[in-house]
Amino acid sequence: MSIMVTGATGQLGSLIMENLLQLVPSSQIIACVRDLEKAKDLLEKGVEIRFGDYDQPDSLVEAFSGVANLLFISSSHPDDNVRLIQHSEVVNVALKAGVKHLLYTGFAFPPKGQIPANHVHLLTEQMILKSGIDYTFLRNALYMDFINVLGLKEAIQNGELITYPGNWLFNSVTRKDLALATAVVLTTTGHHNQIYELAAPRSWDFDELAEILSELSGTRIVHRQDSNIQHWIYSFLAKLDTASTSNDMERLMGRPVTTLKESIVTFLQNE
Repeated sequence: MSIMVTGATGQLGSLIMENLLQLVPSSQIIACVRDLEKAKDLLEKGVEIRFGDYDQPDSLVEAFSGVANLLFISSSHPDDNVRLIQHSEVVNVALKAGVKHLLYTGFAFPPKGQIPANHVHLLTEQMILKSGIDYTFLRNALYMDFINVLGLKEAIQNGELITYPGNWLFNSVTRKDLALATAVVLTTTGHHNQIYELAAPRSWDFDELAEILSELSGTRIVHRQDSNIQHWIYSFLAKLDTASTSNDMERLMGRPVTTLKESIVTFLQNE
């Protein structure tokens, strides 16, 4: 059974491809990409490469031909109206192409009740449900990458982690963990018409972050809230449910999620 991954050379897509290559023969994997040049390494590993662009529906018709399992990684376009048009085209073409199983990467713990007019992920899930194609909704939690904008190195240098006031809790996970969980779903059975909240099983807060920074740096770092802090990340976080937790991810991976401490070590090394 063929497995296609859209956006296969993107940050998440490339990690999913790495995991798939460890789980199934490359002959079963198809990469759908906008830039064929970026997929050369996948071609060398025996992966079939097909051109597909969400903005060019005709390209998707050819790309999705004969595909049984399609992992549809959501568009990264900054305009939600454009994203919805793109997503609609993907779902329509998948239906016409006879895709048997459509897996979609949304966002964890969306609002319940009436779907907000601008909620791209829930509206896309609704499109998929209406299509009648067997689905799996892979709702990804907040990427752990967001801690990169919190000024970790500055906190270590100054002895203070300063954040905007609020009862912040985070169920964030690494892209690597998300990629593994997704690859497992793509290569095992029992996932049709399921919804997975791919989040950590426990949340953390800024006090815990300061404690871990203290431990890693060998200097005491205190957490302080300051309403004068101005950063776009806080208004973004306030719109999301970053506090709810789930065991779905660990169950799918068959191991614990990467810890906050392990994640911080990686980010500090990469800065």
